[in-house]
Amino acid sequence: MKILSLVLFSPDTYIYIGWGIIAFLSLIVGIVCWRTRKRWLRALLLLPLLLLWCIFLYGTYVGFHELEVVRVELAFSDLPEAFDGYKIVHFSDLHLGTYEGRKDQVLRVVGSINAQNADMVVFTGDLKNKEAPEIKPYLPLLSAIKAKDGVYSVLGNHDYAIYLKNPTPIEVQQNQGMTEAYEDEVGWTLLMNGRVRIRRDSSNIVIAGMQNDGEPGGRFPQLGDINSALSGISRNEFVIMLEHDPSAWKRKILTHSHVQLTLSGHTHGGQFALFGLTPASFIYKESNGLYKVGERALYVSKGVGGVVPFRFGTTPEIVVITLKKK
Repeated sequence: MKILSLVLFSPDTYIYIGWGIIAFLSLIVGIVCWRTRKRWLRALLLLPLLLLWCIFLYGTYVGFHELEVVRVELAFSDLPEAFDGYKIVHFSDLHLGTYEGRKDQVLRVVGSINAQNADMVVFTGDLKNKEAPEIKPYLPLLSAIKAKDGVYSVLGNHDYAIYLKNPTPIEVQQNQGMTEAYEDEVGWTLLMNGRVRIRRDSSNIVIAGMQNDGEPGGRFPQLGDINSALSGISRNEFVIMLEHDPSAWKRKILTHSHVQLTLSGHTHGGQFALFGLTPASFIYKESNGLYKVGERALYVSKGVGGVVPFRFGTTPEIVVITLKKK
């Protein structure tokens, strides 16, 4: 099962698989309906099949190509006055390998980000699907993302080499090294268990970033070092933490730091939601949107893309966060 969870097909292969499954189910339902004279049984079979067709077609050919700008205002009593009204654009989970032949969607994302005129832009991981060269065609677009105080990022589970098939140590090093080099080339500051101070007059806030930190014993990298990320930071400084996996918030960040705001991604909002239920909500306690403990907050972005080019009920998003002094 663990091996199967690491298998990555070409993104379009998932669409072909979806067509194959639905066509097979349609054939079975058609045969049953043809052989039975019971109208109630026909309706019982045809209505769910029709719903399945609608979900598949909408999620594949409409939902995946949508983009929502979500606006969130967060107030903190310990935010320095100079940062009242500070605007952050948060985006996550681009999965650029999925956009071959869909480059216009990445262009829309970049345009939407820049249209916010943000003080800071942050990206919370999963720039690629599997191979670092997936990023290269999009370097000019990624370089166009601008903000007054810069663009900051962390790595997600897909940005490591865990999805390569039987890689050598050199291939592992090259794959991740190339990913890091590309982020540097486009002008992003990649925070590998590190931090940067942002100054306004005599005040500052801290933007920190942990490496991917999945659940212990799970299949995702557990490399987050919060002590290193916050090294030299005093407890009276306002800290924004970037961490791809939201499970680290309660497991490490809340319990081992004073970080006021954490920004994560990873879950994609489940990529499918029906009646408010998503697959991600059964796996993660914090799977989508805003969560708070006192004045300490976590925002989990639904992200922009995904390995599987499908979205139903969980629209791709960029998040505009405005910090306010309480």
